[in-house]
Amino acid sequence: MRELALSGEHGAWWPELEGQSGHALRTRDGEAWLEPVPGVPGTWVQLGPDATPRATRPARARAAAAVMAQGLDGEREAGQLTEELAVRWEEIDLLYTISETLGRTVRLEEAARIIVKEVSDVVGARRASIMVHDPEADLLRVVAGRGMETAELQPVAVDDECSVAARVFREREPLSYDPGDPAPNPGCPRGRAYRGVAFLSVPIVYGAAGGPPRPVGVINLTDRLGEDVFSAGDKKLVMAIANQVGAAIENARLVAVERRRERQSAEMQMAHQLQLALLPGPALLAAVGDVGARCQPAESVGGDFYKLVPLGERRVGVLLGDVSSHGVGAALLMANAISAATIIAQSAPTPQEALHRLLGLMGEELARTEMFISLFYAVVDSGRGVLRYANAGHPYAFVLGDGGTRRLGATAPPLGLAPGGVIGGAEVPWACDRDLLCLFTDGLTESRNAGGEPYGEARLLALVRHQAASPAPAIVDAVFADVAAFSGAVAQDDRTLVLLRC
Repeated sequence: MRELALSGEHGAWWPELEGQSGHALRTRDGEAWLEPVPGVPGTWVQLGPDATPRATRPARARAAAAVMAQGLDGEREAGQLTEELAVRWEEIDLLYTISETLGRTVRLEEAARIIVKEVSDVVGARRASIMVHDPEADLLRVVAGRGMETAELQPVAVDDECSVAARVFREREPLSYDPGDPAPNPGCPRGRAYRGVAFLSVPIVYGAAGGPPRPVGVINLTDRLGEDVFSAGDKKLVMAIANQVGAAIENARLVAVERRRERQSAEMQMAHQLQLALLPGPALLAAVGDVGARCQPAESVGGDFYKLVPLGERRVGVLLGDVSSHGVGAALLMANAISAATIIAQSAPTPQEALHRLLGLMGEELARTEMFISLFYAVVDSGRGVLRYANAGHPYAFVLGDGGTRRLGATAPPLGLAPGGVIGGAEVPWACDRDLLCLFTDGLTESRNAGGEPYGEARLLALVRHQAASPAPAIVDAVFADVAAFSGAVAQDDRTLVLLRC
């Protein structure tokens, strides 16, 4: 027998005896038996002395070797399990972090920056970005990125055939690329400069309750650290993150819409106050004579306006206009028209000259905004018994008197509709104690009832004539009440009525 110097109470590994088994050795500690362990380099040396008969020793050695092998296999499996659990824990922690981030902020840009960093760290991507859909422009815009200058990145059109992100958004399916795969790169080499590295793009989809899911953005990952390929596990993880981000994008969009609505509401309220400040107050109306006037915008502000300008010597200027729109734009144009007309009226020798000067001041603004103004301006001269006027395309100007109802027809096209046109003027007799000047806008006559029938010019004039013995303010009240009863209190267009008797 060969003598070996071994230590250990029961046995030891002996690499030098690789492949030897089934025979005995003499060692300093007594007889020993050799037995290899499957899958483990070297040989197990079973030590004696042992009371067991020699014939049974190989079986005992093989049993001991099997136990050792199972222990080593278990150790390897435990290591693999530990590593897998560490990866899963990292993914779970990522999902928790993202959920917590989205729960504490409504600012999409701030949340997106955190998400991009956390996701790229876990999946090992040097470059990452989140793109959000702009539905008005139909573009994908980068809201956060890593490994790139996001400010320099141009938006991508949704119909861009060369953009991977646009394709993922359109098709609502994730897309990945492995440079080791013989399949071609799905991007367009020309014009996009894809560098052949692995990438993973996942659609961000939002599904409202009761509604179909719709894409709202894309998560892009590229330049993988280490092995240049994104695994199926990476794809599943990023898709789970995309589901969380989709709700955040929709929430951020709704918050932005609400903030914009609140800002617009505040601006409209300010414009409404400005408009009311520009219209003549009760004291001025009373000083002019028997005057009734009301302007009811269809929105918080409108494009209808009127103005009374005392000119001295028993003369008063009466201005009524209708901008070809309503809302903030029309109100701003109206404010400019009132301010300019008030100054011009005090110095212009005739109504037609006043409108001519007003067109000269506002012509460029009217052309830029693609709006026009139908405008009536009259100077009532009670001392001389005459009413002089210029009418730029406003169809609703009348004098009601003993001789019936006289329409004060147009003497020029609406301001801004025919630049450079000649503005004419006219005059009619005026009896201060018998005549009533009646000016209104189409928001009254075109108000419709449930059957689609318009209120109409004839009905309004008949009511005014029927109420002619009443003070002008009372007639105005009666007309607005009748229109509201006919078509409803909510105006579809601006409604304005001015009555003057002196």
